Amino acid sequence: MGNFLDTDFEKMITPNIVKIVYVLALVFVVIIGLVTIINGLNRNFGGGEEVFSGILIIIFGPVLVRIYCEILLVFFKMNQTLTDIKNKP
Repeated sequence: MGNFLDTDFEKMITPNIVKIVYVLALVFVVIIGLVTIINGLNRNFGGGEEVFSGILIIIFGPVLVRIYCEILLVFFKMNQTLTDIKNKP
């Protein structure tokens, strides 16, 4: 909690939050994919499209979540690198 109350903003807390959001988003994507597959299996006719889309969600969802989170973290890495360059003697 000490980092949260730091008014100098020397230490960034958002990268840690992005990591937590990544894990939560992974769980959410897999659950959505499984629900889509189950809904497709419970249909009498035409559920194959839903099963297929659920499989695609489970395969590509985590990849897209990872890419999004890495893009967010790139900005913080750039900030850290620029801060290191600025503080170099």
